[in-house]
Amino acid sequence: MELYIIRHAQSANNVSMMYDPKDRQADPPLTELGFRQAEAVARYLVEGADIDTWVGQRNDEKRMGRGFGISELYCSPMLRTLQTCQPISAALGVKTAVWVELYEHGGLHKDYGDERGVVGMPGLSRSEMARMFPTYELPEGVTEAGWYEPGLGEEDRVGCQARAIRVANMLWERAGEDARIGLVTHGNFADELMKALLNLLPGYGLSIPHYNTGITRFDLRPEHHIRLRYFNRVSHLEAEMVSG
Repeated sequence: MELYIIRHAQSANNVSMMYDPKDRQADPPLTELGFRQAEAVARYLVEGADIDTWVGQRNDEKRMGRGFGISELYCSPMLRTLQTCQPISAALGVKTAVWVELYEHGGLHKDYGDERGVVGMPGLSRSEMARMFPTYELPEGVTEAGWYEPGLGEEDRVGCQARAIRVANMLWERAGEDARIGLVTHGNFADELMKALLNLLPGYGLSIPHYNTGITRFDLRPEHHIRLRYFNRVSHLEAEMVSG
């Protein structure tokens, strides 16, 4: 199984957190640059060359081998990943399935910085998500009450790591399949997921960052054989479009 981990495009929080953390939104949308990044990665996944797949092929096979051939596409239920997936899904001709456990470390919350403190938010309801993204497959975990339990507040790192291990185990169960799977997720969760796949958790002191729409490819094989093909690839972006 070939696994492509893709970080979402630039969100409003990626910008606001550099200037004034008080402007942080619980569920931010993409920025104008973010929408352009999403379009760029979508084109690349269809028209670009996955060099690691080309190695060892004849030149005529290489000419025929454009595109990444992703056959399954999953994203977290957060707005920025849902929006990033729209052009990718359209370009690939593959339906997006929402996978709740791919959400970002911390969950859906807002820190008011006053006596209210940190407050959990439920997220988009099932009807809201279906209206905004009518072609997406929604799991049972997305309900009319949302998809995140507000009572959880801000998820701690241990909780995120446990979730990453669960996702990694589900991916390992499919290691023997002839499938190319794309996950559109978040920077901190991707960090924990990669460490889970590589058996490096808890991994304190180790950080594996991704730029917006950066792509990492793993090949998963039976008996927990794993190969990291490449990491945080952003060759689909012009230099001035790269953001973190």
